[in-house]
Amino acid sequence: MTFVVFDLDGTLIDGYDAIADALAYAMKKFGLEELPPEQVRAMVGHGLEKLLEKAVGRETAPEGVRLFRERYPHVAVPKTRLLPDVPAVLASLEQRGYSMAVASNKPARFSRMILDACGVGAYFAAVAGPDEETPTKPNPTMLHRLMTDRGAGPAGTVVVGDMEVDSEFARAAGCRVVLVPSGSRTREELREVDADALLDSLSELPEWLDSQSQ
Repeated sequence: MTFVVFDLDGTLIDGYDAIADALAYAMKKFGLEELPPEQVRAMVGHGLEKLLEKAVGRETAPEGVRLFRERYPHVAVPKTRLLPDVPAVLASLEQRGYSMAVASNKPARFSRMILDACGVGAYFAAVAGPDEETPTKPNPTMLHRLMTDRGAGPAGTVVVGDMEVDSEFARAAGCRVVLVPSGSRTREELREVDADALLDSLSELPEWLDSQSQ
């Protein structure tokens, strides 16, 4: 059975308000104006360090990361919501026998906290994120470890995401990738990204996965 590895922000959750809040908190400490929500949305996806480098500059990014993490736990749950269809899709995939995991550039402890608070954490066999030994996506280390732990190979693994970094992540490990325009990229932008499928919404995923195993 196919192993399905989901991205988090923009794929399963809308957590942009929480990210923008914590980013504004960090920027305020540096005397900087907070960024418009649309700009923050476009900047998300490449890891916290890259986000803070863009927002406060490379030299002060480490302190920016510390400040972001100081604020984020207080807003992560109340300012995050599941995207439409997510509970139904996860329940359907579980019922059909698919094994699922999450691979995000958000630290795993935050991802797990949010998923559990949203009531969907139990669907995932593992939740992966960057740490001292694990680089951010698109480096495939995170994905290789998930597949090894699951006993899955690249041919039997599908990555589901909302932006080009998810495609690069999947392809770097030799996996298939499905994209949905539910996050920081439009459908038109995603048309230019290498993918096995570009769905209109996550609700189409169970049937697409079933069609691939026939």
